[in-house]
Amino acid sequence: MNAPDRYERFVVPEGTKKVSYERDTKIINAATFTIEREDHTIGNILRMQLHRDENVLFAGYKLPHPLQYKILVRIHTTSQSSPMQAYNQAINDLDKELDHLKNAFEVEVEKHSRGLLMPV
Repeated sequence: MNAPDRYERFVVPEGTKKVSYERDTKIINAATFTIEREDHTIGNILRMQLHRDENVLFAGYKLPHPLQYKILVRIHTTSQSSPMQAYNQAINDLDKELDHLKNAFEVEVEKHSRGLLMPV
C-alpha cells in the first residue's frame, strides 16, 4: 500500500526541528511558524489563543497537504509586539490553562472517588 506508516504522523524525524520560524519579507511584524507533526487540534487551539491577544492583528493556520504532517501558523502583530512574542505568550498561556484544567479535573476525580468509598 502507498500509505505512510502511522508513526510518521507523530514522530519528528531526527534532525528536524519541531517548530521553525520564518519572517515575512513583505509585511512588517508578520511571520509563519511551521510546526511539525501536528494537526487541526493544535492549530485551532493555538489560533484561538492568539486571537485573545490584543496585539495580534491576524492569526490563522493551515495544513499544506493531508499527507504532510505539519501545520503552518501565520501571525501578524501590531508594532507593540512581534510574532515571536505573541507565539511564546500564547504557548505559555495555554500551558497555564491546561495545568489549571488538569488540576481541577484531578480534584473532582478525588472528590468523586472519596464519595464512592464512603458508606451511605
